[in-house]
Amino acid sequence: MSKTKIAFFCSNCGYESAKWLGKCPSCNSWNTFVEEVLDKGNNKEQNWKEYTDDKKTSKAIALNDVNAKEEERIITKDAELNRVLGGGIVPGSVVLVAGEPGIGKSTLFLQHGLMMNELVVLYISGEESEQQIKMRADRVKIKNEKFYLLTETSTQTIFYEIKKLKPQLVIVDSIQTLQSNLIDSSAGSVSQIRECAAEFQRFAKDTNTPVFLIGHITKDGSIAGPKILEHMVDTVLQFEGDRHYAYRILRTLKNRFGSTAELGIYEMTEDGMKVVSNPSEILITQREDQLSGSAIAATLEGMRPLLIEVQALVTQSVYGTPQRTVSGFDLRRLQLLLAVLEKRGGFLFGTKDVFINIAGGLKVEDPSIDLAIICALLSSYEDIPLPIHICFAGEVGLNGEIRAVNRIEQRIAEAEKLGFEKIIVSRYNKKSYDSKKLKIEVIALSQVHEVYQYLF
Repeated sequence: MSKTKIAFFCSNCGYESAKWLGKCPSCNSWNTFVEEVLDKGNNKEQNWKEYTDDKKTSKAIALNDVNAKEEERIITKDAELNRVLGGGIVPGSVVLVAGEPGIGKSTLFLQHGLMMNELVVLYISGEESEQQIKMRADRVKIKNEKFYLLTETSTQTIFYEIKKLKPQLVIVDSIQTLQSNLIDSSAGSVSQIRECAAEFQRFAKDTNTPVFLIGHITKDGSIAGPKILEHMVDTVLQFEGDRHYAYRILRTLKNRFGSTAELGIYEMTEDGMKVVSNPSEILITQREDQLSGSAIAATLEGMRPLLIEVQALVTQSVYGTPQRTVSGFDLRRLQLLLAVLEKRGGFLFGTKDVFINIAGGLKVEDPSIDLAIICALLSSYEDIPLPIHICFAGEVGLNGEIRAVNRIEQRIAEAEKLGFEKIIVSRYNKKSYDSKKLKIEVIALSQVHEVYQYLF
């Protein structure tokens, strides 16, 4: 039996050191190093021969000899999850799902497991009892005879049950509660999280079984545990949303099998998570009164066009330094747009407090929202409401020019579908669409001052 190994880990970033350090060389945090027992000297090799006949062998192979057929994905009954994963679950993939406590991670993936009634699904919980999970399953109201529960934290026991059951999909809730007998530290520590994730990664790759790992996040919003956890898995999903709203967003942070620009939108109901098939209708307030400071932006999240409401409030500053407050938008981008309005339009925002809010709790990074932000700011500045049936899609440059945005025809089609009569776009987008085939009126302008003259 080999000697027990000890190392020191930074509890903030997971940096490993042979001795204790006062300051972490990786993240520069002070007094974050903790001592952990790395290895008891036990054998780490898991034998999956009885699990599958198709045991993978490790040998060098020429690239030209690799069979490059398209990997068949497991298509779930949840269109939003399929979109976020890039077209379905890839066999043998490891997916990490992180989110705030109480946001609905366990509910969502219990629901997904129950809906996969053609597969043998094993749901491993280290946080709840069988009775608690049964109560949640009764609330979701989905029956599945092939769905199995295991409430256990020891990976040795878990893999013993996995060998007996031979599941086709494994869901682990959560990776921070598991404990490997190969490591002598407590559950949730850096080395335990890394070792447990590595064991599930070896299992997934050897047996071609997809694994979902549900993870916790820290108080600053990053995924708990070492950064290497995110490198080990194939896909990282973030489940986010304001718990005061009913809507939740499943966003891709990393995906080896598809785009990282996709998102899925869900609504939290008494019966679990419901897919929102047309989020544009929800993100636009159905209002009868015309109010100043509100504009509709035609944005794009991945392949999905979204129409969202942008709200702006411009007031006289009481203090010496004007406030700039944003929700769901980049503060530095707002300061850039205000500078463009001051320099190119002569508007005195230097003495005004400015507040921006993206309705529905969304965070938007698409630059095509610039034009809607500027129009909402000007509407609030002049205290003149914008017409209800008009929307905007355009990036604004430093010289006040309206720049072209990609996939403009999809944005125009979404605006037309929702009953908008006019959409203002960049003049440089004219070659990308045929206005004769459209019912909506497309207004192509090249400068911000032209938009101001047209609207006000």
